[in-house]
Amino acid sequence: MTTVNDIVSRFEEFSPKWLAEKGDPIGLQLGNLNQEVHKMMVTLDVRPETVQEAISQDVDFIFAHHPAMFHPLYSFDLSVPQNKMYAKLIENHISVYAAHTNLDSAQGGMNDWLADKLGLQESEPLLGPFEEKTYKLAVFVPVDNAAQLRQGLAAAGAGQLGNYSNCSFSVQGKGRFLPGKDSDPYLGKAGQPEVAAEEKVEVVFPARYKNQVLAAMYANHPYEEIVFDLYQIEDSGVKYGMGRVGDLVKPVKLKDFVAQCKEAFQIPALRVVSSELQQDVQRVAVLGGSGAKFYTDALAKHADVYVTGDVSYHTAHDMLASGLNVIDPGHHFEWVCQPELQNLFTKWSKENEWAVEVIATTINTDPFTFM
Repeated sequence: MTTVNDIVSRFEEFSPKWLAEKGDPIGLQLGNLNQEVHKMMVTLDVRPETVQEAISQDVDFIFAHHPAMFHPLYSFDLSVPQNKMYAKLIENHISVYAAHTNLDSAQGGMNDWLADKLGLQESEPLLGPFEEKTYKLAVFVPVDNAAQLRQGLAAAGAGQLGNYSNCSFSVQGKGRFLPGKDSDPYLGKAGQPEVAAEEKVEVVFPARYKNQVLAAMYANHPYEEIVFDLYQIEDSGVKYGMGRVGDLVKPVKLKDFVAQCKEAFQIPALRVVSSELQQDVQRVAVLGGSGAKFYTDALAKHADVYVTGDVSYHTAHDMLASGLNVIDPGHHFEWVCQPELQNLFTKWSKENEWAVEVIATTINTDPFTFM
């Protein structure tokens, strides 16, 4: 049986909740984490039409980028279309989970997908970046118990290095100790000096796994008193941050780059803020959703052009005065997350042997029509 919790626990390893901006209503929004899942649907938005699609497709679980509930309910008046949608979800036992700004900041998440669509090379976070702490654990264990300890630490999340898992280092030596009269030693006897063949096991892990890694160490170690070192590794953690900035393979005319954006995001029209469409651009900043207020960060990163949604009239004037070119493809260009999320969950379903079918919505939830 695969539950909502099984699925979101794996997702939160990829995109932890602590990456979200303060006050962002991410996580489970409706339903039950213990609900069994046979079929899930990924979507940018949770709207009445996507809910109806989910019902017709016998979906148990909707995974969305934009939260279905941005604001708390004070009245559950079913004449309100949004409330009626919530009632339909509950009535049809469909759980809803949202990953918003945490997915925006995740490495390999929303803004990397946008950067890839634009062909950016060697992109880095536009905002921040901030870094998750990385720890190294060095623990001394009897040689005969070292394999069990390594397996337990790996199962708790230690030893992940990029695409490699179960990474550790060991060296063998001799441990010396004198058990006291009130001790209960695993090796030797109270009051008699002991020399034991021991192995020093070293593993690294991100800060979010600290408690479970230490718990695994205690659970898989035979000694009454465990000798270990735990220390933070400077400047070695994964770097996170919203938005991306990188370079095109070669400079292109802004007018041509605008055409590339329309093709990449499959939109018939977009808005451009620029005083000269024939100028060359190469360094590009992108931020999914409503990123207009961060245009000064794009300037600070020496971007020639900034791609983001929901640019307002007065902010556009400020952008123009600053000399920054801006392309506004609309908020909905984040739809690119749908096939990417479908691929991720399908991959994890195979790896974890979940009996879960993963589909993406087929409905265009962009509220705007270009005429």
